Amino acid sequence: MRIALAQLNYLIGDFDGNVAKMITRIEKAKADQADLIVFGELSICGYPPRDFLEFDDFIRNTQEGLDKLAKHSHGIGIIVGAPSVNPVVEGKDLFNSAFVLHEGEIIHKSNKALLPTYDVFDEYRYFEPAFDFHVFEYKGKRIALTICEDIWNIHNENPLYRTCPMDILAEQNPDLMINISASPFNAGHAQQRIDVVVENAKRYQLPCFYVNNVGAQTELIFDGGSLVVRPDGGVHHELAYFEEEVQTFDLDEVLDAKEQMVRPKEKMSQVHDALILGIRDYFGKLGFGKAILGLSGGIDSAVTAALAARALGPENVRVVLMPSRFSSDHSVADAKQLAENMGMPYDIIPIESTFNAFENLLTPQFAGLPEDVTEENMQARCRGVILMALSNKFGHILLNTSNKSESAVGYGTLYGDMCGGLSVIGDLYKTEVFDLARFINREGEVIPISTIIKPPSAELRPDQKDSDSLPEYDILDEILYLYIEEEMGPREIIAKGHDEALVKRILRLVNINEFKRFQTPPVLRVSKKAFGMGRRLPIVGRYLS
Repeated sequence: MRIALAQLNYLIGDFDGNVAKMITRIEKAKADQADLIVFGELSICGYPPRDFLEFDDFIRNTQEGLDKLAKHSHGIGIIVGAPSVNPVVEGKDLFNSAFVLHEGEIIHKSNKALLPTYDVFDEYRYFEPAFDFHVFEYKGKRIALTICEDIWNIHNENPLYRTCPMDILAEQNPDLMINISASPFNAGHAQQRIDVVVENAKRYQLPCFYVNNVGAQTELIFDGGSLVVRPDGGVHHELAYFEEEVQTFDLDEVLDAKEQMVRPKEKMSQVHDALILGIRDYFGKLGFGKAILGLSGGIDSAVTAALAARALGPENVRVVLMPSRFSSDHSVADAKQLAENMGMPYDIIPIESTFNAFENLLTPQFAGLPEDVTEENMQARCRGVILMALSNKFGHILLNTSNKSESAVGYGTLYGDMCGGLSVIGDLYKTEVFDLARFINREGEVIPISTIIKPPSAELRPDQKDSDSLPEYDILDEILYLYIEEEMGPREIIAKGHDEALVKRILRLVNINEFKRFQTPPVLRVSKKAFGMGRRLPIVGRYLS
């Protein structure tokens, strides 16, 4: 049997486009003499469709797409993901299903049993879990077909679930396993995913064909990396990351092979490629062509601009330098140098006159009061108004340049530097932003070295440095990581050797600034716990505040 794996980039709700893309790959698979082609989870409608699933019309369109695909199943089997209607009155209205199409008919359907409801996942909101499991026969082979999370409860050790679908399917003597997935990227998850597929292959002594989606859906980035694994756990082949790819494999050759093919997974390389895909798909899928951002000469805007230029083309990224009385000459020079290095068009719009106008306007109200963070925020908001005016006038989408460290502790100005349609580096701690800058420069200086080595500063008051109000970033980021990603409380973090007063201060800052993060743009997710849909905390509360 020859099996084609198709990891494709889908657009949620674009039924005609998704189906047309699959039909093209079906014809290619036929030309490659494949017996079976496998697409990813919910591939007809795109993943995650979220509350679109509550629209009857959305489900009808999905069914029509399935019918179109079935017409192309003559001479080849097709496995494709789509929601299906639950015929029973009890329970949720839908299943998350994998359909097997052949000779114009649906010859088998497997429903997903393990429905994740943690972090970015909320599948039990929409789907009924499957409780019966059956292999199907095709071309003389018995196939165990599962969907994404269904293979993640090996040995029934996951406390979230009460069953292990493959344990039940294995009793029916399958010849191979196929899993269709929509498994989003985070740094380190690719290896974890391989470990799970390998463990399944070894446990059941079966070859495993695993297909993952690729492409970004707003903040979620799907990295591909589909797999073919032998019964002994050897990785026969790993498809590309962050790219569409279709490859056909001969089952007998997979079983007889000895060599392994595993791709490198260096963290910053994958984060770099993930963010570029995230930007490109956000713009491409929404029909936007050009981006704009403020370029300060600091590390955050420099990295954001470099990524945007690589994603969209430098000619499509407009950067704006907006110096104030506090901006250093080297910051302006660094910003100009970066724009020239990458070939990005730039404007220089000083904000001094605008800032003076606001100061004069508010003089009667501020009389007798000392300058404080208010004046700093006014500068940031002057810049935000300028950027949004240019965005409106020219149809450019504003990219936000805030990093995770600063967003976590509220070190940013609402309606100022926190503006934007998309947060590019909002899931990278400041120390990681520096790491990414060095990665971008690995083959030559793109970001000026002086931008990387100078002390970080918002340049909103004389001689300002981030360290004036925050601990050094290596200390801050470790505390934030333990609290946000590892979900440790203050006592656990203090036990790691961190100063008690500092830990309590930092955690308090994180919690009281939830209202700011609630109003910020979607953040491209590259960690296991990003701000946004995967971290749902109350704005009003007293815990650690």
